[in-house]
Amino acid sequence: MKSKAALQFLFASIAVGVAALTVAPSVMAQEEEKVLNVYNWSDYIADDTIANFEKETGIKVRYDNFDNNEIVHAKLVAGKTGYDIVVPSSFWAKIQADGGLLRKLDKSKIPNLVHMDPEVQKTIAKLDPGNQYMVNWMWGYTTVGINVDEVQAALGGLPMPENAWDLIFKPEYLSKLKSCGVSFLDSPTEVVPAALHYLGKDPSSNNPADYTGVAPLLKSIRPYVTLFSSSGYINDLASGSICVALGWSGDINIARQRAIEGKTGQNIEALLPKTGGLLFFDVMVIPADAPHPENAYKWINYILRPEVDASLTNKVFYANPNKDSKKFVKPEVANNPTVFLSDAEMKKMIAPGALNNDTRRTMTRLYTSFKTGL
Repeated sequence: MKSKAALQFLFASIAVGVAALTVAPSVMAQEEEKVLNVYNWSDYIADDTIANFEKETGIKVRYDNFDNNEIVHAKLVAGKTGYDIVVPSSFWAKIQADGGLLRKLDKSKIPNLVHMDPEVQKTIAKLDPGNQYMVNWMWGYTTVGINVDEVQAALGGLPMPENAWDLIFKPEYLSKLKSCGVSFLDSPTEVVPAALHYLGKDPSSNNPADYTGVAPLLKSIRPYVTLFSSSGYINDLASGSICVALGWSGDINIARQRAIEGKTGQNIEALLPKTGGLLFFDVMVIPADAPHPENAYKWINYILRPEVDASLTNKVFYANPNKDSKKFVKPEVANNPTVFLSDAEMKKMIAPGALNNDTRRTMTRLYTSFKTGL
């Protein structure tokens, strides 16, 4: 009897163990620790976004910043970043998805995807077929930002060019602006595509022949570039330390707002080039080895609430992808033609394309030579 009882106990224990193994994943998902690690661009979130999310969910957010895509990519390739949400630009996210570095989204856990603008989804789907990995955070464009009064004074009798890109790529203009400060984004995949676009080439070209004119162009303007910055240039514009920048649309508008609030007297403007700017879509993705993927889904779904997306736009002056958010956007932001572009301006903009590894290496080489002056 004892042995029979022992066997029954053994089989019962095994059954319990198997059952525990069967339910363990779902239990683990439900009992994920209340932590979320986010890696996002600097100056890219509203003041109360994190606090409101933490209060509602009880999830503690650790929020770190970066200011260029190259840094993010290097960390994801190295692995074990500890991040649950990362916000690269879409063309970089494509490289990461293709490399198996990202988790495919379970859209059933993001019901607020219903608010996404179909046109934004369609554009991102060119790099992410089926929108399987990426959810747009904000979008904007690379362009030229200026301190209107300082630039006009520095140019003297030379009139403003018809095409804003001439200000930074034509030596006859840039040589005059050196005296009041010239800043370029500190990233190969921002500077080189802008140069390609100026030369009439595809900014995302993977054809080596298209790059032959880039080095001479950049060399011709190098003596007049006084700063390389992908985040600090915002305050430099606002304070009057620089007068022209190759920068991002929202950042330039943030500088404008800081100048107004700080009463610095600087008149900052984001320009709309005649030949268009370079569109970018920064996207929320979940790394393949994210330690808290369930919390990541909660964050994405929270951000996609119309009023939350609107609060981001109100703070950082970038357009959001939420078709139902406009009514929550402040009128002065909603009516700013450099934030929400007109149909005519949108048609001029160049959407991002996919870059292969050889092209990225070429861009890095050209940019390094430009920055170092060698």
